[in-house]
Amino acid sequence: MLSERLLNALNDQLKYEFDSSHLYLSMAAYCASQDFDGFAHFFRIQAEEERFHAMKFFDFIHAKGSNVVIKGVEEPSMQYDSILDAFEKAYEHEKSVTKRVYNLMDIATEEREHATISFLRWFVDEQVEEEASFDMIKKKIKRIKDDTNALYMLDDELGNRTYTPPKEEN
Repeated sequence: MLSERLLNALNDQLKYEFDSSHLYLSMAAYCASQDFDGFAHFFRIQAEEERFHAMKFFDFIHAKGSNVVIKGVEEPSMQYDSILDAFEKAYEHEKSVTKRVYNLMDIATEEREHATISFLRWFVDEQVEEEASFDMIKKKIKRIKDDTNALYMLDDELGNRTYTPPKEEN
């Protein structure tokens, strides 16, 4: 059984993952409104990935015999100055997710809750990938500057993104 402190933190993270999904859908909507369907697709796939992350927390909390608490999601910002602005905000958001995962790991380690530590290792590794991905795209957009041809090429490239949830290891 999870301690109340750890359970509350895990349920908060479950909510935050759903918040993240909504944030990325808002970014997808912005990109679509600017006729950048590839960037919109990228963010829609990212939203799907965040929902998968939320459900991992859901399943873990349940498996530990604790109560999952579903809280309302935050209304995301719909205001972005540019494609670059959306990716910069997404990168900053992923850095905040990393801090939250580290905090969860700190609590689990402090409480010597080994199953939770094992569960969270996947998220620690995932956050390295998430931050690197957003940072790379952000840097590419900065290098592109006002080259609309290059921007549309990147839009086309990101439109090919796919997501297949990883198989659960048993």
